[in-house]
Amino acid sequence: MSIQQAYNQWAEQYDSNDNKTRDAEAIVLQTLLQDIHFHSCLEIGCGTGKNTQWLHTKANTLLGVDFSEAMLQQARNKIQAPNVQFVQANILEPWYFVQQAVDMVVFSLILEHIEDIAAIFKKAANTLQPGGYMYVGELHPFKQYTGSKARYTNENGLQVLTCYVHHLSEFLNVGMAVGFKVKRVFEYFDTDDANSVPRILGILFQLFS
Repeated sequence: MSIQQAYNQWAEQYDSNDNKTRDAEAIVLQTLLQDIHFHSCLEIGCGTGKNTQWLHTKANTLLGVDFSEAMLQQARNKIQAPNVQFVQANILEPWYFVQQAVDMVVFSLILEHIEDIAAIFKKAANTLQPGGYMYVGELHPFKQYTGSKARYTNENGLQVLTCYVHHLSEFLNVGMAVGFKVKRVFEYFDTDDANSVPRILGILFQLFS
């Protein structure tokens, strides 16, 4: 099953399922961005709008992009704000949905489905204004080492999605290679026990002016 098909199936239950990764990543995003000022936001992998609800209160304009039309329909039903637009697109293709430079690009729980993140980071850098920010929130690679992957259960049983492991060094080195500097790194632990395996890796990059 393709990633697009999987998320189309998952959409109806995505918000209601018990999902520690989904909930923890929202905490990481707000922790890293709460004191960052931005006017225009491009949210890649907006899904059902779980983070859009918070992001659009900080931005004058927000464009939410997702591969899954079913996930986007959930977001449209949830968020009907004049400063928010949603578009269905495949980010592996040219980013024709970007009409002008933004000062914040957000990736939430999507890069694990992308094999070549260097190409995606380059597109994000080309989309940002000088000094703009890029947020990355992903299932921590340490968690992936234990076998954890995006998954859900439906009437056909357990559905495990195709995922790629991107090590912490890869995120940092690829980001710096395309013109970013690292502003903050945050690791989320389920029980606040730093001796356990962290669930979420959050990185805030800033594009060199």
